[in-house]
Amino acid sequence: MKRTFLAGVCLLGLGAAPVLAQDKSDEDNSRRFTADRVFDIEYATSPQISPDGSKIVYVRHSMDRLSDSDRGDLWIIDVASGEQRPLVTGGASAGSPAWSPDGSKLLYTTASADGKPELRMLYTDSGQSFSLAQLEYGASGATWSPDGSMIAFSMFVKGEKPSFATAPSKREGAEWNEPVKVYDDITFRFDGQGYLEEGATHTFVLSADGGSPRQITEGDADLTGPVWLDEDTLLVTGNTAEDRDLDPIESEIYAVELADKSMRALTSRDGPDYRPAVSPDGETIAFLGYDDNVMAYEQANLYLMNADGSNVREVAADFDREFAALQWAPDGRSLYSAIENAGNVDLFQITTGGDTSIAVSGLGGTSIGRPYAGADFSLSEGRNPVIAYTAGSPDRPAEVAVAGRGVNARTLTALNEDVLPYLDMARVEELKVSSSADGREIEAWVAFPPDFEADGSFPLVLEIHGGPFSMYGPFFASEIQRYAAEGYVTVWSNPRGSTGYGEEFAQLIDKAYPGNDYDDLMSVVDEMVARDYVDPDRLFITGGSGGGVLTAWTVGKTDRFAAAATIKPVINWFTMALAGDIAPMVWRHWIREDPWENPQAYFDLSPISLVGNVTTPTLVMVGEEDYRTPAWEAEQFYTALKLQGVETALIRVPESPHYIASRPSRLIAKTDNIMGWFAKFDPAKQDEDEDGAED
Repeated sequence: MKRTFLAGVCLLGLGAAPVLAQDKSDEDNSRRFTADRVFDIEYATSPQISPDGSKIVYVRHSMDRLSDSDRGDLWIIDVASGEQRPLVTGGASAGSPAWSPDGSKLLYTTASADGKPELRMLYTDSGQSFSLAQLEYGASGATWSPDGSMIAFSMFVKGEKPSFATAPSKREGAEWNEPVKVYDDITFRFDGQGYLEEGATHTFVLSADGGSPRQITEGDADLTGPVWLDEDTLLVTGNTAEDRDLDPIESEIYAVELADKSMRALTSRDGPDYRPAVSPDGETIAFLGYDDNVMAYEQANLYLMNADGSNVREVAADFDREFAALQWAPDGRSLYSAIENAGNVDLFQITTGGDTSIAVSGLGGTSIGRPYAGADFSLSEGRNPVIAYTAGSPDRPAEVAVAGRGVNARTLTALNEDVLPYLDMARVEELKVSSSADGREIEAWVAFPPDFEADGSFPLVLEIHGGPFSMYGPFFASEIQRYAAEGYVTVWSNPRGSTGYGEEFAQLIDKAYPGNDYDDLMSVVDEMVARDYVDPDRLFITGGSGGGVLTAWTVGKTDRFAAAATIKPVINWFTMALAGDIAPMVWRHWIREDPWENPQAYFDLSPISLVGNVTTPTLVMVGEEDYRTPAWEAEQFYTALKLQGVETALIRVPESPHYIASRPSRLIAKTDNIMGWFAKFDPAKQDEDEDGAED
């Protein structure tokens, strides 16, 4: 698992030259977070506590050097002693563990020896497991019935391909072209999935003893996310309207009777309703949703309704944060939700009367590449539930932790203690800045190289998050640690449009993205210079997806940066709205104009509109199978820069979807190529080269 990584991951030969550490001793270099350390990182997800609160099963992730993959194994922890041992390891990657109601069995997903997706059952007393069913496609959202006799899950069902012609028969041995591929849906390809097969994802039920799954939903619409209302009824979520492809956020919650597969809608408003959670007594359904006012971002609110869909009422209406996945407390008087909260992820307890309080702080750590918010949790049964959760920190990825009344609250794992204590990790500092646009407070974090001194000599990397409706925080990130190891001060922030600071803050960029978020970012950079943390002549900027948009926008607004790297950006909202996999969202909710009727609305918000101003050397990178911000977006900017005579290079990441860091070597190649590009245009580095040439 932790042998030496072979060189050769950089795609353009732009391997990152050390910025400040080139003269350090071998002993010092051995303490740096070098590129191959990415393969040493382990982290936890999906901590599932047993019903009695005595044990936790979690997914232990490690980086497989041979397959270049992030693989998961299942481990089990005894809560009282903290002892842990492997439970499912050695085969295909495993995930999505789920305890049976009595705690005697465990459901999980994996793959068979021939690569077919499997849904497996493990008996915790004997450790024996078996495959519940042969599945053509992967199962998702598997959940136990209340009595433990049945399992519900979602799975893709192949449909009939559209066709307008029948090809003539060909002679035996003839080598004809592959048959044509016909599509008639507006979303015909999707990031991470490529060009889509005809069909829909539906809900199935299966005996806990195994056998043949029974499909209980049908039709052309996806009906997924099963939740048991009672032994005979499932709740599913979807949108069965005829125009559903043009309204991608719309969804309703449906009750499906297992006996006859009849389905009735429990919600009906214009707007999404989703993530139902049934109270312990089965009488109340909690769910998330909002009224669709057709804006780029609207915050998910918390609602309760009776089991038959009546008496819908909002809970905690004055709580100005977005609710996430819900879990009921065993007594049915409150719910728990892990919520983004001003750069942190806090586990909130929300009473049915609408009172909110923080039950546990310090969740996070499940995003490994960049410092995004991400966390998992679960609750045991009983009067005083035990809470299992992923704990995050600036210098450690997610660990499994436990809290609650009657339990010794603590972190139970130390997955990287064989590596990270022996490395010089970046120190992280929080700072808050007033935006030059309107004085709003902008939160940011700075990671310092191990040998940092506030002497105004260090280079800066401004790292911008994507989304744009997402949140960074003080969480571990391999990319940030790599920058620090090579001598960069790195700053990341949550400009307007970020989540976790209330709906009004996120909506400030509605039909104004990019806009004053640029001013927020420049105010953060100004503060870094004013504090003498960095050299104003050694400023660099990068960001991915939404951060790539802002990077490309920024170099069209200012020449203060020595070099830039825009990663998987949107460059032209016109082409994005007509060819990206979320085109209907861009058209209906973000720009809210027909591009053929008002192309100026798209052009004014597109970085391509500012390309004539760009003089900053700018690297452009994109995955070759990115359908979220397709490759032609990056290529437009690259070509325009070439035509302008601006120094640029294009990196295409083979086989990569939008999430470039989905494989360890891609994460390394991304980060080290960025640093290699920056080193090429670093004034201090150029001065060193000139001095060396003179000597």
